[in-house]
Amino acid sequence: MSQKLALSDDILMKIEKPARYIGNEVNSVEKDLSQVDVRFAMCFPDVYEIGMSHLGIQILYGMLNEMEGVWCERVYSPWVDLDAIMRQEKIPLFALESQNPIKDFDFLGITIQYEMCYTNILQVLDLAQIPLLAKDRTEADPIVIGGGPCTYNPEPIADFFDIFYIGEGETQYANLIALYRECRKNGNSREEFLHQAAMIPGLYVPRFYEVTYHKDGTISSFIPTKEDIPATILKEIEMNLTDAYYPTKPVVPFIKVTQDRVVLEIQRGCIRGCRFCQAGQLYRPVRERNPKVLKEYAMEMLKNTGHEEISLSSLSSSDYSKLPELIDFLIEECDKKHINISLPSLRIDAFSLDVMSKVQDIKKSSLTFAPEAGSQRLRNIINKGLTEEVILNGAAMAFEGGWTRVKLYFMLGQPLETEEDIRGIAELSNKIAATFFEVVPKDKRTNGKVQIVTSTSFFVPKPFTPFQWAKQCTKEEFLEKAYQTKMAITEQLNQKSIKYNWHEADASVLEGILARGDRRLSEVILKVYQKGSFYDAWSEYFNNERWLQTMEECGLSPDFYTTRERSLDEILPWDFIDCGVTKEFLKREWMKAQSEQISENCKMKCQGCGAARFGGGICFEAKN
Repeated sequence: MSQKLALSDDILMKIEKPARYIGNEVNSVEKDLSQVDVRFAMCFPDVYEIGMSHLGIQILYGMLNEMEGVWCERVYSPWVDLDAIMRQEKIPLFALESQNPIKDFDFLGITIQYEMCYTNILQVLDLAQIPLLAKDRTEADPIVIGGGPCTYNPEPIADFFDIFYIGEGETQYANLIALYRECRKNGNSREEFLHQAAMIPGLYVPRFYEVTYHKDGTISSFIPTKEDIPATILKEIEMNLTDAYYPTKPVVPFIKVTQDRVVLEIQRGCIRGCRFCQAGQLYRPVRERNPKVLKEYAMEMLKNTGHEEISLSSLSSSDYSKLPELIDFLIEECDKKHINISLPSLRIDAFSLDVMSKVQDIKKSSLTFAPEAGSQRLRNIINKGLTEEVILNGAAMAFEGGWTRVKLYFMLGQPLETEEDIRGIAELSNKIAATFFEVVPKDKRTNGKVQIVTSTSFFVPKPFTPFQWAKQCTKEEFLEKAYQTKMAITEQLNQKSIKYNWHEADASVLEGILARGDRRLSEVILKVYQKGSFYDAWSEYFNNERWLQTMEECGLSPDFYTTRERSLDEILPWDFIDCGVTKEFLKREWMKAQSEQISENCKMKCQGCGAARFGGGICFEAKN
């Protein structure tokens, strides 16, 4: 390793997991600085182990490093132990590859995967010694870009970013870097560069847009302040996934991270249309990668990483049309090399169970179902295309196949939920346990019993879903629902076989505030951070009281963002973004939910969501 480490041996000996900060991992990219004219730091604002498990960063890292003269390096949030030392010793945050300070880079790209890491974005900027507010940055500071799912409502963090990249990263980075070089050559200012960047499709530059509010706090207008930039920003989308860049030499960490495996993205998007699910709307239309290319990638990545597991990534793997062919190939190849295959997001049907029994150690593994709601009525409202019959049949097949552990995921507090729906969670858990005793004869019950782990999370309405207008429960309502679920489980015949877990309510309420918030929340986030909050996604560091107190200081009410049902004609903070799915479609789905009607999935019948305008994917294949 040629470069000197940014942290002394003394410091490295004091902190946990020093390998988070020294770089030099397998497949990390080193470049000769004399050949580089654009430096890009790619950041995941959470601890190394989580950031390293993120496919999006691996894609952008590899893609940018293939560009002539560009060096993309990585940076993550320092853990609390190192954070304290860096502040005390005034050590500027550095990139892993070169160990150079981030403040000397041209770009800092931050991927924003969940709302609870907003304070960590400020931690990264602060430790990097970059002004927290975009308006305070000078020609010497990097251009700060935000990307990822949270940029579909970037308003709560608008004050901290120079640019938001809305949509999939494969399409516009080459154009942005070309523009940057051009502006630098012409001696243009930061402001002029940002003005021209705002004309690149998919790029949103918050400083050039102005928001006004009504007396009641709702938005009265949202308009660009320059005539030559768009009033509406259409998401960027990579329609040709098969030929798009894919990282066949991903960086392999030295320490155990959340996902120590090769990740093969088989498709993007989801045909299902669950009404609570944001990803299902944002990534429309569904696009598949060609299985021939996937087979090549799989072999190459296993060779280049030494990983002993491969995972198929997509929102709903069962819907990938070439799944049997791909699985057969992988089983054959991986068997020779003793490589595990993991298949998240499968529906539990005969095919999936057959595959899983071939690739999993049944004794150790549990099966996961996500019914999301306890009653058929509520499953119809949320458009979760699962009937009780399908769930119980799947469970019966699984128990006959040797599984004895089942995880069930439900959501509490969804629109139009009643006490019967909540009881339904306990009743369905009980029926699944009963199925085990029905289908597995006594002498075949190797360890005697079945384990059902029932988990509930709390519903958070998200932008660009049919439920974006819904009201969210209060903390007290959430906890009451969890209590009702717990009591209902204790009344079941098979209660001893059922274990119940639930989420924290405080964090779900805050997530709801940040998810549907407007620009006025930037002040709250800044103040909360200045009072010492970061790592809010980690329950041991989350201080709810501080958030509530700060909102009050800033004259904002949590209820305005959470418990209020929005009218269909209100201007929402994210309405200036076009995610490909029309607002008319979302309204139709919201109305259908209220009348308990389901919508068929994209393969069965087109629902006219608007994504066909991209000219490809399932919108056209389904007709053939």
